[in-house]
Amino acid sequence: MQIKNDLLLRVIKGEEVERTPVWLMRQAGRILPEYRAVRASVSGFIELAQTPELAAEVTIQPVDLLGVDAAIIFSDILVVPEAMGLPYKMIEKKGPWFSETIGSAADLKRLQIADPDESLNYVLEAIRLTKKGLNGRVPLIGFAGAPWTIFAYMVEGSGSKTFSKARAMLYQNPELAHQLLDKITKTTIKYLKAQVVAGANLVQVFDSWAGILPPHQYREFSMEYIKRICEAITEVPVTVFAKGAYFALEDIKNLPCDVVGLDWNMDIRTVSAQMEGEKVLQGNLDPAALYASDEVLIRQTKEMLDQFKQDRHIANLGHGVYPDISPEKVKLFIQTVKEYSSSIS
Repeated sequence: MQIKNDLLLRVIKGEEVERTPVWLMRQAGRILPEYRAVRASVSGFIELAQTPELAAEVTIQPVDLLGVDAAIIFSDILVVPEAMGLPYKMIEKKGPWFSETIGSAADLKRLQIADPDESLNYVLEAIRLTKKGLNGRVPLIGFAGAPWTIFAYMVEGSGSKTFSKARAMLYQNPELAHQLLDKITKTTIKYLKAQVVAGANLVQVFDSWAGILPPHQYREFSMEYIKRICEAITEVPVTVFAKGAYFALEDIKNLPCDVVGLDWNMDIRTVSAQMEGEKVLQGNLDPAALYASDEVLIRQTKEMLDQFKQDRHIANLGHGVYPDISPEKVKLFIQTVKEYSSSIS
């Protein structure tokens, strides 16, 4: 199916575009009253994510209501450990919680390399339904968590400020850590390939906890596994978003990926100079800027676009949009990107 608004894909290919494409991480979520209405109809986040018709509905909502240039499938990075045999719950206002964790070789043996057509078919069906609902309007983004980030939750059992249990394993039992990361990586590759078959036009790898590791450990326990994913996914463009990994930009530049996501703490000019035009850059407005006055938000959005002017650029926030942000501020950000980038292109 030909995509009518293919700005995102054209930027990645290096083709001329009339303006900068824009979408937001966590755009399908709690900022929209329409999302909250769908969420209220089920028991919670997990049931919503596991009901393909509803997941497709909330995936499409931002395209209709916000005017973004891409949809991203409504799901969660932690569906991967669940598919491997480690189920989780999403506790309201606390986040994910695993009743069992991985701490030994015996624990690891209980995990499987998941078959996405069986254990993750609800995501794949949501992608198929979303593609049908979009009817070629915009590209659809699939995603997965980076192996290190998934590992952190599987060992820690929940979110954490320090992930001290997960980090302890890297020092105390690095062999076990690598074995677990290998299983996660193999599952993730199969999962992303299945998303592509189902209809994803590009995929993003989220390394949400990249910034908590020192550089030498990040290279050993994260970068090597992200590289394997990038090497395996050749069917569609791949974006790598490694939050807080400013120390690893040279390594990220050498990955066989197409797009590099920048968090809001990364200096645009520094990253641009390091990447030397070899990657498309995505980001990176501070999500908190959407709390600002309209005047400040417009000014900061324009300043961001000016700094990316020499690069192939996909406008986004430097992380997911916060749940209490006004949808009107999100619309203003998107509108500003569209109008200002048209004027300077």
